[in-house]
Amino acid sequence: MPKFLHIPVLLNEAIEALDIKPDGVYVDATCGGGGHSEKIASSLSPKGRLVCLDQDSDAIAACKERLKNFSNISFVHANFCDIKSELAKLGIFKIDGVLADLGVSSYQLDTAERGFSFLHDGPLDMRMNTQQKLTAFQVVNEYSPENLKKILWEYGEEQNAAKIVRAIVREREKAPIKTTSELKEIVESAFPKKVIYGKGGVSKKTFQAIRIEVNGELEILKNSVEDFVDLLQPKGRAVIITFHSLEDRIVKNVFKDAATDCICPPKTPICICGHKAKGRLVFKKPVLPSEDEVKKNERSRSAKLRAFEKT
Repeated sequence: MPKFLHIPVLLNEAIEALDIKPDGVYVDATCGGGGHSEKIASSLSPKGRLVCLDQDSDAIAACKERLKNFSNISFVHANFCDIKSELAKLGIFKIDGVLADLGVSSYQLDTAERGFSFLHDGPLDMRMNTQQKLTAFQVVNEYSPENLKKILWEYGEEQNAAKIVRAIVREREKAPIKTTSELKEIVESAFPKKVIYGKGGVSKKTFQAIRIEVNGELEILKNSVEDFVDLLQPKGRAVIITFHSLEDRIVKNVFKDAATDCICPPKTPICICGHKAKGRLVFKKPVLPSEDEVKKNERSRSAKLRAFEKT
């Protein structure tokens, strides 16, 4: 098993966006290998506090090791959808900032037995939290064709979803599909060879869609981002890094609503929602990685950073 390695994306931009107060309370809601966490911890005084949270137990272990020389850190093995209840257990009800990096770590992608990547042969797993029951094997082998098509279309934005699902169903009727390599070959069989060799990575959208389904990523994101906003102290900031359009759209809309007084439909003659803005957008447009960062870390290419500040 490889060392838990994950190059933090938009590291300096994220820390700058957090506008860290040395004595403040901060949460890294997806601490991973601790890259962002270490930078946050280094910016805090002994009176400051950092909570490192992740649903991947391997990530928590790696983060603990990386930050072993810091004394003002708490580690929590949990999904950020439980951030309010987990912080309450620690006696924390308001925070000065929260960071969430929604990308899959390099460790998860490169560890074959985790089953996240079509580039490495491994079991169909894809669980962020290895203690949960639902795996990619069940999604691929037990979901109805209609449900599979919906997942590939909505979560992967895969236009070839119908052909891919027909290929999956045809093969799983012969024998269960057990590995990432098997699934990759089946997906590729639904595309002309010239497309496979011309574009490469035609399995990417299917693997993304199944991973999102396994981990319930989009279902929990909206409520979680709303919780981040609610937890903030005045002048506190929520900073979120996304890696695909579906995530970014959710974060963008939650932050936009939180920064807007009236959210009634456009043609409503007078405001009937009574909604009041809770703060402001730190950036009008998302912050993107520099060309230099993309050259050093190709996986940063699709990253977008958005930030919200509480009033």
